[in-house]
Amino acid sequence: MSHRQVLEALSGLLLAMFCSMMSMTVVGTSLPIIVPELGGSQTSYTWVVTMTLLTTAISTPIWGKLADLLNRKVLMLLALTIFVLASAGAGLSQNVEMLIFFRALQGIGGGGLQSMAQILMADIISPRERGKYMGLMAGIMAIGTVGGPLLGGLLTDSIGWRWNFYVGVPLGIVAFIVIMRTLKISQRRQGKVRIDYLGIGLLSVAAGFLLVWVSNVSDYGWASWETLYMVGIGVVAAIVFVLVERKTAEPLIPMTLFRNRTFTLAVLASISIGVSMFGTAIYLSQYLQIARGFGPTEAGLLTIPMAAGMLGASTIVGQVVSRTGVWKPYLVTGGVFLIAGTALLSTLHVDTPLWMVGVFMFILGAGTGMTMQNLVLVVQNAADPAQMGVASSGVNFFRSVGGTAGVAVMGSVLAASMTEQVTDRMNEIGQAIASLGEQGQAIAAELAAGALPTTRDMPSVVATIIEDIAANAISHAFLVGVPLAIVSLIAIAFIPNAPLNRQNNIQRLEERAEQDASATSLAGAGAVATGSVPTVGASGSVPAANAVGQAREAGEDGRA
Repeated sequence: MSHRQVLEALSGLLLAMFCSMMSMTVVGTSLPIIVPELGGSQTSYTWVVTMTLLTTAISTPIWGKLADLLNRKVLMLLALTIFVLASAGAGLSQNVEMLIFFRALQGIGGGGLQSMAQILMADIISPRERGKYMGLMAGIMAIGTVGGPLLGGLLTDSIGWRWNFYVGVPLGIVAFIVIMRTLKISQRRQGKVRIDYLGIGLLSVAAGFLLVWVSNVSDYGWASWETLYMVGIGVVAAIVFVLVERKTAEPLIPMTLFRNRTFTLAVLASISIGVSMFGTAIYLSQYLQIARGFGPTEAGLLTIPMAAGMLGASTIVGQVVSRTGVWKPYLVTGGVFLIAGTALLSTLHVDTPLWMVGVFMFILGAGTGMTMQNLVLVVQNAADPAQMGVASSGVNFFRSVGGTAGVAVMGSVLAASMTEQVTDRMNEIGQAIASLGEQGQAIAAELAAGALPTTRDMPSVVATIIEDIAANAISHAFLVGVPLAIVSLIAIAFIPNAPLNRQNNIQRLEERAEQDASATSLAGAGAVATGSVPTVGASGSVPAANAVGQAREAGEDGRA
C-alpha cells in the first residue's frame, strides 16, 4: 500500500479506536452527576466504570483469537455495530442498572475495536515504519484519555449527560463507512475453523468472578464467605482454563505464547499502563471536582497536561524509533516516568498548587506515551505472524485486566479511607451539618450512603471538611499504582532488545506461504528421486523443516 492508502485506511481504524477510548473516559467527569441522578451510590459509581472494563477485558482475547480465524475486516465492522447500538442504549438509561447493562455491551464492542484496530495496523504497517504513525495513534489515545472527560463535562454542562453516550453513535457510523471504503486486505484461511467455546466460558468465569470480587472486597471483607466462594470459583476456573488451553486444537490464549520472553514481560509491564490510563483519569476527575470544587468542564480542562505529555512523548519517540530502529531506552525511560508520575499523584492534598498537579499529570502522561504503544509494537515484532491476533490481544487483555483491577482496588482504598476519615471527624462534621438545618440533613444522608458528594454547591462550612477528606482519600488510592509501576519498569528492563522487522504482517505471512510451498515442492521432488513418500502432517502438508531436510538428503543422494 502507498503512504496515501495507508493513511486512508488508518483514518477509519483510528476513528474506531477513538470511539472505544471515548466510551471509556467520556463519563469520567460526568459520573458524579449521572450516578446520583439515576439513584446510585458510590458502589454504583464503581460498578459503572468496572463493568465496562470487565467486559472489555473478557472480550479482548476472544476478538483476538477470532481475528486469526475469520475475516478481520468483518469482525471490525461487527464490533462497531455492537458499540453503536450499546451507546444509544446507554443514553436512554432510566436507572443505574440499565446504564450498567449497556456499559457492559459498550465494553464488548470497545474490546473488539481496540483489538481489531491494532491487529489490522500490523497487517498494513511494518514494525519499523510504525513510528511514523505513532503520533496519530498517540493523539487518539491522548484525546480519548483526557479529551473524553473534557467533552463529557462540556456536554453535561450544556445539553445534558445523555449526550456523553449519544456522541459515539455518529462517530461509529462514520468509522464504519470509512473502513468499508478504504480498508482492503487479503487474508488466506486454510483448514476448518475451530472456536474454543469451552475456553471462552472458562475465561469469562475466571476473570468475571475475580474482578467482581476485587471490585467489592471492601464491602465483603477479606475474610468472608463471599471472598471464599468468589475467589475459589475464579481460581478453579483459571486452573481448568490453563489445562484446557494446553490440549485444545485452537486455544483462545495459547500457552506457548508465554514461552516468548518478549510477550511475557510485555504482559507484566502492561498491567501498570492499564492502571495509569483508566484509574488516574477517573480518580483525578474526582479529585478536581470533589476535593477542589471544580465543575465537570473545568476538571476536563485541568487534565490537558496529561494529554500533552502523552501526545508529545509518543510523537517524538515514534519518529526517533522509526528513523533509528532503537526502542529500548525509550521504554525504560517511560517506565521511570510512570513510577514518578504515580508516586507524585499520591502526594496530592486539598491545597496542592494546580500548576504542580499539572506537572504531575504531564510526567504520568509522558510515561504512558512512551510505553503503551511501544509495548504492543515489540510484541507484534516478535510474534508469530499466524498468531498476531492472539499475541496483540493478549497484551491488551492483561492491560485491561490491570486497569479493571486497578480501578476497583483504587475505589476500595478510596471508600475505606473515606469511611475511616468521616468516622474520625464525625463530631466536626456533625456540628457543621447541625448548623445547616434541613440542608444539612440531606448532606448527612449522602455521606451515610457512602457517596462522595459534589462540594462546589455545598455550604463552605461543610465543603471545606469534605474536600479535605476527599483529597486525602484519593491520594491514598493513587498509592496503588506505585508498586505496579515498579514491576513494569523491571519487566521492561529485561525485554530482549530485538531489531524491528521491516515487513508488515501480511507480507510475513505471504513470505512464509511461499517458503512452505517451495519446501513442499523440493520435498516432493526429492521423494520421487529416491522412490520414497514424504511424510504428511495432520493439516495435509509437509512440515517446512522436514521438507527442507528431505530435499537436502535427496540432493546428496542424486549427486552420489
